[in-house]
Amino acid sequence: MFWENRYQTTNTPWDRGETSPALLQWLDAGELAPCRVLVPGCGRGYEAVELARRGFDVVALDFAPSAVRYLQGELRREGLRARVLAADVLSWLPEQPFDAVYEQTCLCALPPKTWEAYGMQLYRWLKPGGMLFALFMQTGREGGPPYHCDMDAMRTLFSRDRWEWSGSPFCEVPHPAGIHELSTVLLRRP
Repeated sequence: MFWENRYQTTNTPWDRGETSPALLQWLDAGELAPCRVLVPGCGRGYEAVELARRGFDVVALDFAPSAVRYLQGELRREGLRARVLAADVLSWLPEQPFDAVYEQTCLCALPPKTWEAYGMQLYRWLKPGGMLFALFMQTGREGGPPYHCDMDAMRTLFSRDRWEWSGSPFCEVPHPAGIHELSTVLLRRP
């Protein structure tokens, strides 16, 4: 299994080793307030831990069992609660929709041929009016993972018939791997 091998060999260049500054900015500005939130492709889960620390009802998913075990251990060490599941983001469905989804490095880890299916999952996971806090990876190169999330392709994937794009400009978030992400918030239309 590709992702499990990457975690076991610590070949995880996407891992910041700490919570994304974009998430901290959204939290500190009050744009993302305590609610029921999903973190797909959570990896080692720094963001899931931060959200749990701040009183969110967190569900975190990852395909790699090592990542899931790591996050569960971190939550135990800090005395925090979150539901952490080993699951395939392309097929997993929740019991009820979420108020928010924090999408950081899951989309860019998936082969582009699966993006349409993943986009539908994001839509299904959110309740009408729910918010998608997204970071779109900008590698500027072919291939992956991580795959380049061209903003024209993102506007097509997250089309205006399903999503309301925020009017604010994208915020560039530097990544330790020498690339960057563009952050935005989308609102799920009914």
